[in-house]
Amino acid sequence: MIRKKISRILVPLDGSKNSIRGLETAITIARGCGSTITGLYCIHEQSHSEFGKGSSNDQPSPQMKKFMDAAKVLAAQNAIDFKEKIARGEIGYTIIKTARGNPKHDMIVMGSRGRSSAKQMIFGSISNYVIHTAAMPVVIVK
Repeated sequence: MIRKKISRILVPLDGSKNSIRGLETAITIARGCGSTITGLYCIHEQSHSEFGKGSSNDQPSPQMKKFMDAAKVLAAQNAIDFKEKIARGEIGYTIIKTARGNPKHDMIVMGSRGRSSAKQMIFGSISNYVIHTAAMPVVIVK
């Protein structure tokens, strides 16, 4: 007997193939549960590659905007309500903070590795952090 309804799913997105697979899996789950999806794009505080050193720009790159728009379209094609959220901070911590925030999410679905080659050396240091820190179910998609 299922006691808790999954009404909100958080999906961290970075434009990588793994994050796309995470979104596709979240859409499948959302269809079965009648859930909404929040697509989270996190601007890493210490990242200088996207905006230049010392930049305080809180906006996603044009490529990320295009990716988030495509994510919205994919969700809409599957009759899933998709909300976009952009946050700034350390990525793992920001995922957890967003999941616990208001509104609280019932599940996190994410790709096993992000875009950075440094992150790909380990199982996905961010995925690992989220698995061990989240208070809600976490689905890692390979």
